Amino acid sequence: MRAGRLRHRITIQRPHYDQDPVTGEMVTSWVDAWAKVPAAVEPVSVTQFVAAAAPQNRVAVRIIIRYRAGVEPAMRILYRLKIYDIQGVLADADSGLDYLTLACSEGVTDG
Repeated sequence: MRAGRLRHRITIQRPHYDQDPVTGEMVTSWVDAWAKVPAAVEPVSVTQFVAAAAPQNRVAVRIIIRYRAGVEPAMRILYRLKIYDIQGVLADADSGLDYLTLACSEGVTDG
């Protein structure tokens, strides 16, 4: 993966759970796990969309980043004022430690 391809900057967030002291309800907030991560944000083509479509998920973009341990589908991505849910995390085919491909949907569940 050439570094010039990773020209976008994204923020990867993880969920944080707190209990409301008044109601006892669990409240989800989002905290930055990594900020300003170099990435390639690529729209998914129509052919890829049809192949990847599932009844409840809409894959909108493919985001490629350098390998980071701990990236999970429970996280979300912020990019250009949009929220993307991570639908899947795929390691590269060669070593599995060079880069990650994240299949993402836009705002389906707001993270």
